[in-house]
Amino acid sequence: MPTAYLLLGSNLGNRTAILHKAVRELGASAGVVLAVSGLYETAAWGLEEQPAFLNQAVSIQTTLPPNQLLAACQAVEQQAGRERLVRWGARTLDVDILLYDTLVLDTPQLQLPHPRLPERRFALVPLAEIAPDILHPALDRTVTSLLTTCPDPLEVQRL
Repeated sequence: MPTAYLLLGSNLGNRTAILHKAVRELGASAGVVLAVSGLYETAAWGLEEQPAFLNQAVSIQTTLPPNQLLAACQAVEQQAGRERLVRWGARTLDVDILLYDTLVLDTPQLQLPHPRLPERRFALVPLAEIAPDILHPALDRTVTSLLTTCPDPLEVQRL
């Protein structure tokens, strides 16, 4: 079964409870949760005038193909009250697929690996906790290597 690596983020409501519930729901709907990182707090990226985010990386073994996994992730977002009003805006829950085994995919609905993974410290730090040696299939570099050259200056603080 393929292993996917997800990034969960929340900056509205009870962020910790929302992330914990999302992990449970993903395990129930998308596959077997293999590993979960600690919680990390980071200032908002992109649209900066909003509350800080809590982020968490999750590895999941799934039988779902990538588009169905995306649909399962979006369903969990909806259950958490996610509204898509402004790009990079505040949200109760965001679930991004960072990696899906070694698959490289570029469709209008889904790009794998996540196209901005190498430039987002808030994604690389929790991912490095659970999968430091996983290779980025398009760049042929480990997560740890990507983290050492990440241009993102935002501090990522483990809680």
